[in-house]
Amino acid sequence: MSVKYWVYKQKINLSLRLRKMMKCICSGEQLRIEDIIPSSESLATRDYSASGYSSRAGDDAKADTSNIEEAESSLRESGILNYEEARALLGRLEYQKGNIEAALHVFEGIDIAAVVPKIKLSITRRGEVPRRNSLSDAIPPMSMHAVSLLFEAILLKATSLQALGRFTEAAQSCTVILDTVESALPDGLPESFSTDCKLLETLNKAVELLPELWKLACAPQEAILSYRRALLYCWNLDVETRSKIEKEYAVFLLYSGTDAAPPNLRAQAEGSFIPRNNIEEAILLLLVLLRRYILNKIVWDPSILDHLSFALSIAGEFRALARQVEELLPGIVVRRQKYTILALCYYAEGDDMAALNLLRNLMNNRDNKNGIFELVLAAKICAEYPNLLEEGMGYAREVLPKIEGKCNQMASVAKCLLGLLLSGRSRAIVSDSERTSRLCEALESLDSAHKMTGGRNPNVLFYLSLENAEQRKLDIALYYAKQLLKLEGGSTVKGWLLLARILSAQKRYIDAESIINAALDETGKWNQGELLRTKAKLQIAQGHLRDAVETYTHLLAVLQVQRKSFGVQKKLLKNMRNNSRSLEMETWHDLANVYTNLSQWRDAEVCLIKSEAINPHSASRCHSAGLLYQARGLYKEALQSFQKSLDTEPNHVPSLVSTAIVLRQLDGQSLPVMKSFLTDALRLDRTNPSAWYNLGLVYKSETGVSALEAAECFEAAELLQETAPVEPFR
Repeated sequence: MSVKYWVYKQKINLSLRLRKMMKCICSGEQLRIEDIIPSSESLATRDYSASGYSSRAGDDAKADTSNIEEAESSLRESGILNYEEARALLGRLEYQKGNIEAALHVFEGIDIAAVVPKIKLSITRRGEVPRRNSLSDAIPPMSMHAVSLLFEAILLKATSLQALGRFTEAAQSCTVILDTVESALPDGLPESFSTDCKLLETLNKAVELLPELWKLACAPQEAILSYRRALLYCWNLDVETRSKIEKEYAVFLLYSGTDAAPPNLRAQAEGSFIPRNNIEEAILLLLVLLRRYILNKIVWDPSILDHLSFALSIAGEFRALARQVEELLPGIVVRRQKYTILALCYYAEGDDMAALNLLRNLMNNRDNKNGIFELVLAAKICAEYPNLLEEGMGYAREVLPKIEGKCNQMASVAKCLLGLLLSGRSRAIVSDSERTSRLCEALESLDSAHKMTGGRNPNVLFYLSLENAEQRKLDIALYYAKQLLKLEGGSTVKGWLLLARILSAQKRYIDAESIINAALDETGKWNQGELLRTKAKLQIAQGHLRDAVETYTHLLAVLQVQRKSFGVQKKLLKNMRNNSRSLEMETWHDLANVYTNLSQWRDAEVCLIKSEAINPHSASRCHSAGLLYQARGLYKEALQSFQKSLDTEPNHVPSLVSTAIVLRQLDGQSLPVMKSFLTDALRLDRTNPSAWYNLGLVYKSETGVSALEAAECFEAAELLQETAPVEPFR
């Protein structure tokens, strides 16, 4: 027989078989084994895959042969190719040819409700452990090959619906596969299923596809349940597939904007961790992936660390993030990136010196001399410590030549930091001319940063307004404060507070109180603490002491409710809790001072007792106690309280001024000592009007001192008092 004749005969046989199968499907009859012409090819050549669920036109003959051979396999097992199996084969053939709608039409002819019970029973029998004289020895209603064929048809139906944009129907079709397997094998797939490669492959694809279909169908809760189903049930997933699902689920939890309810686990080990929200569940998944990489079970994916950094940052677990970064194997993260991440973590945790030391070590390395971000971060840290201001100025000046003309955004940040550093450094300068020069340079840097960003950077606007306010350029400060409020839309408390304090410095107390009331209407109750405290001080400045008491009482009630709520809400940042306690303590001190002015000694003492319970070693508390003694005429006890305050905090300016005043009230003879306290206070705060006034009194009482010096002190005190805010600007 020639080769051409053999090929021609095979084509005729294929055509006859397909016609008989199509006739069967159209008539609804079953196809008998004797109606099929046996294939001469080996069963080992069958195409069990969906060929990526697509096929080229040149492969049509191969696909035809594959489908017919599968039919032969089913016939050899059962003797009959039933209606559903024939449709499954022909539907797959149409799908491989790219005829999606035709394939879907064929798949929809399969009676899923009728075949699912048979599939379920067959899977149950397949999963049972063989026992002597057991019912499991009975022949299942359907071979595993037929089960695999029908499952593949259902999966292809789902992908066909997905291609046509019918996502909800696709997800429902895919769910049929998983529901059937879970109900047949509630304890998970046994290891024996690994031998059924085609069936296991179909199940894994269905498990991976279902969450994606629910996401496309805009059903986030169903997607979450599908992800959990994929990870909690034993599907015998390979490590790569499971890791892919875990990563996709973590990403969905972090960025989808959907609140996932805690998982309801049917069985869990005692003391096991149950995530309470999206962030915790995502962190758990990402940590599992990270641990799997460390154990060399998966290849490294850099995005895992990116997502984990975001999740732990949102949760406030910066030290936990630092530990994970430190445990990474060498070579995964370059040294510069590792040090930068660790520095950010320690800085966020409040360990500024550890962060700065890491940055110093990094910048001392020759290979990292051009670290722009690291230089800016180091300058920012230094700006918060008076003894590090010179070092910070060096970092800011080093980074400017590297970025000017290249990145205005980063250059404006560096200019802004340089302005803050210069302003802070000027406070420690004794020489008036040098101090004025530094302040002018600070304003120039801030103004330059403002121009670089076109007036669209809120931080630059804030510090520009703040610096002008401290230099008593109130009209300019007010202009920038209004621009800040307009730019932010009133979204931050500090903008409202700065505007109100500037207005109070202009003695526009009613306008300032209106601003605070507007801010209270726009702000959530947990962020109203500083606003209420400022409102009370504005009421005190207007002489409305009773109204101030009422406002302070309201503030304390809010803080108490907030503190109780912290216990039942999710973990909050440590500095947020500390700020709340500090605000509560200072509120008790303010209230004690109000009661002192009202001569309600007992009420003032109660307030101080409340404050002592929060922090018994507070300099502010000792100062308030000293004011109470001073108002009652107990000057020695007042002096002891002020000295105790200075022992706790040597640079506490109010205590320095009050000590000088009490010394003058006691005997008036300790003029050098009084002068020493007042000059120390002015060295720390040159805008304190009380210090200037009392220094003028000292000069006036001293013999041999020019009256001009006393007059200059009184003049400075009057000028500063006229522009003094109800609270310090900074």
